[in-house]
Amino acid sequence: MATAYLYKVEGINCINCVNGIKGHLLKKNISKVTVDIAKGMVRVDTSSYTSEEVRKFIQDLGYKTQLFQNEAKKNLKLEYYLVSSILLSIPLLGHMFVNENHPLQNPWLQMSLCTPVLMMGYKHFATGAFHSIRNLKPNMNVLILIGTTAAYLYSVLGWILSENIEEVHQYLFFETAATIITLVFLGNYFEKRSIAKTTSAIDALQKLQSKEAFKEVDGKIIKCPISDLKVHDILIINQGESVPIDSEIIWGSCTIDESMISGESTPVHKTKQEKVIGGTLLLEGTIRCKVLTDLENTTLSQIIEQVRNAQENPPEIQQLGDKISNYFVPSVIAIALITYLVNLYALEVDLQESLLRAIAVLVISCPCAMGLATPTAVMVGVGRAAKNGILIKSGAAIELFSKSEKIIFDKTGTLTDGEFKIREIKKWNNNHPIESIIYELEKHATHPIAKSLIKHLEAHQSNLIFESLTEIKGKGLEATDTKGNKYQFGSAQFTEVDDSKLTSNFQLFLKINQERVAAVSIVDKMKEGAKNVVQYFNQKNKETVLLSGDQKQKCEALAHELNIQNTYANQLPNDKIEKIKNYAKTNITTMIGDGINDAPALAHAHVGISFRKATDVAVQSASIVLLNQHLNALQKAHEICTHTYLTIKQNLFWAFAYNIIAIPLAAMGYLSPIIAAFTMAFSDLVVIGNSIRLNYKNIDSTCPE
Repeated sequence: MATAYLYKVEGINCINCVNGIKGHLLKKNISKVTVDIAKGMVRVDTSSYTSEEVRKFIQDLGYKTQLFQNEAKKNLKLEYYLVSSILLSIPLLGHMFVNENHPLQNPWLQMSLCTPVLMMGYKHFATGAFHSIRNLKPNMNVLILIGTTAAYLYSVLGWILSENIEEVHQYLFFETAATIITLVFLGNYFEKRSIAKTTSAIDALQKLQSKEAFKEVDGKIIKCPISDLKVHDILIINQGESVPIDSEIIWGSCTIDESMISGESTPVHKTKQEKVIGGTLLLEGTIRCKVLTDLENTTLSQIIEQVRNAQENPPEIQQLGDKISNYFVPSVIAIALITYLVNLYALEVDLQESLLRAIAVLVISCPCAMGLATPTAVMVGVGRAAKNGILIKSGAAIELFSKSEKIIFDKTGTLTDGEFKIREIKKWNNNHPIESIIYELEKHATHPIAKSLIKHLEAHQSNLIFESLTEIKGKGLEATDTKGNKYQFGSAQFTEVDDSKLTSNFQLFLKINQERVAAVSIVDKMKEGAKNVVQYFNQKNKETVLLSGDQKQKCEALAHELNIQNTYANQLPNDKIEKIKNYAKTNITTMIGDGINDAPALAHAHVGISFRKATDVAVQSASIVLLNQHLNALQKAHEICTHTYLTIKQNLFWAFAYNIIAIPLAAMGYLSPIIAAFTMAFSDLVVIGNSIRLNYKNIDSTCPE
């Protein structure tokens, strides 16, 4: 079993650092790595290495790394460097506005002011730059250090080689080296703060977790940290308090606000034997609860974990940015060298200006914007979805759902509410306790229909005991009792009923020793919002499909009422898989279902969507989980995915367009190195800001495709 290790890592400045760490650990066969740039945290899940071995792997890349166990002191090193470099750079820039005899023009003073800034830049960027080169993945730090070192060395050499003091000022560009580093520090600072906003959803979810609980021990109520709670502990929760951990009510009743978990604003009434979710708020009442799980396996913990891991499977569109980023830095260095040579020899620009243009090319290029384009948008989109009770398990699901061409619905529990009622029971043999037999058989089944029948026939419990019982998924049950009687209960196909008049009115049939003894007619009602959500996808030019194991007549009636375009009835689990596979060959396909028999189909679709109250296997097979049962959450999920994918495309367009336009302008001398450093920092902020905008954007059914 994999163990999770959490590390505090100093020196993570940009998304290229993240890719470098992930790439290095992947070579060690560690694939599950999560990096939080804003907090400088790296989480690694592995069963192959100890925490110390993983720490050394990360440290080999040049990052100061320590295992994170308690709340660490906030790292303000970047802020310290920024303030110091600003104080040193302002006098350097001031020399541009005074006459040649002013003390600020003194070369010794300028070098004394610039050198500490350069050293801070080396300390902050050089280790990462060196190790990125060693791992054949040069990053932005390499470009910054080449540019600033070139400006510094040119100033020193020009000063040494100049023939008289009047000429010295023509060769001094100490302010260029210092200002570039200062502006990059400033950009990193704003980037760090901005990225923190893209991960605010995780912080908001973590704040829902109570720190303490009131536990009943030997008739006394004591306060304790929630980390001390164990399964079966008894808790007392009063009005106005949040539920500390997932529990079952054993006394009392209450009204609970579950909006922070499910996105459903209407309070929910809970009573004895019902479950309450950790992090939800008790609006009215007092309850005694029994703890159901440990802290690591609560619903809230699992949601936080899924939101945190959403970037682990990135959208396909990110691959374009990653491929270009791998070749970007070597290409920029080559362009800078060509810029210098062409300006100096072909265009006959003087040495000084040619060098400045080459430095501007190095500094203005921004691989970070391409790296940040996708993950920042994914984190904001996933966070916004979580606030609406929608759990998106991967970045890939965002792209695929937004681009899906076929939306395939299961019927029972998805488009209908899954609560069935017995309309009629037709009996051919009154010698058997039909209701009791059906109850005893169905209590062993997992299909949603079985749960409804058990609830409806609860008064007919009996002492009937089965020696063997088998459930055939999507068909029915067969059993043998202690007296040797054989039972079959299920669909017409399963029980071999071929009377069309009978099967048009009844859906389930009971046979005892091969004799048909009863038929059951059941009805279920359409789920609220079903018509609106199907209409939404039809308006988006998506093909809507009903794929169900139910009778053809019932499926066609529902499809007609909802205006679903294609219908497939009487589908067994294997039939559903084949239909999904055939669709997926030519179209991006999304399947929505909630039963055990839907799980394989959910897994074979490009995007599987299920509900939190669905069967565990369906939830695990789905790539998007709706935490409440309302179908309007499905429409909201599609709207959020569509807008998130649009934001990713906008970010990548800006990142590519910026570099395509900015690098030639710098090469032609239209941008000085200082302006280039400012625009480079600005480019990252545009991408991050556009992602943050997704958090406040008005998302509705008019969202673009």
